Amino acid sequence: MTNRRNILAFGASLLALSATGALAQNLPAREDLDTLRPQIAPHEVDFNAYLPAGEIHVMPAEFALYFTLVGGRAVRYSCGIGKEGLYEAGTFVMQYKKEWPTWTPTPDMVERDPERYGQYAEDGMPGGPDNPLGARALYLFTADDQDTYLRIHGTNEPDTIGQAVSNGCARLMNDDIADLFDRVAEGAKVVLHPQANASS
Repeated sequence: MTNRRNILAFGASLLALSATGALAQNLPAREDLDTLRPQIAPHEVDFNAYLPAGEIHVMPAEFALYFTLVGGRAVRYSCGIGKEGLYEAGTFVMQYKKEWPTWTPTPDMVERDPERYGQYAEDGMPGGPDNPLGARALYLFTADDQDTYLRIHGTNEPDTIGQAVSNGCARLMNDDIADLFDRVAEGAKVVLHPQANASS
């Protein structure tokens, strides 16, 4: 009964915050991203008093990622998400994290676009500023230790923040993923919340 009340309260609080605009933010136009960077920089917000500290919650409709703190607070990061049909809602475990990670496309990515991804299918791309995973990556697994191939990572395309363009992963500005990387512990719970128009 307590769990049901907590879940209902969590949902109600998110709806209330969204309705009042406390969570929602309009991202700047792409050409103004650098100029208006302070407006989308990570910052603390009221989030949900029922959640423990140390969790990650991705809200796709807001293009926002929240890292929960004590006292119902969270750090809010602007993010990009998976394109239509590739965003995968669910609850995961952040099994491990890497600095300047190597990137290897998934078999599905190679199949969808062999011309673009095929050259990296075997050896991947070494970490560095040209790597699609950017400066840091968090690796998401299922509760039974299966790699989902979903990542929360940086990006070498900062103008994609606030858009649904990825192959399923959530992406942050490189400075932001570095900040999140230092805050989150391996083993953390990660929730990719459903998209508003997703069927139940």
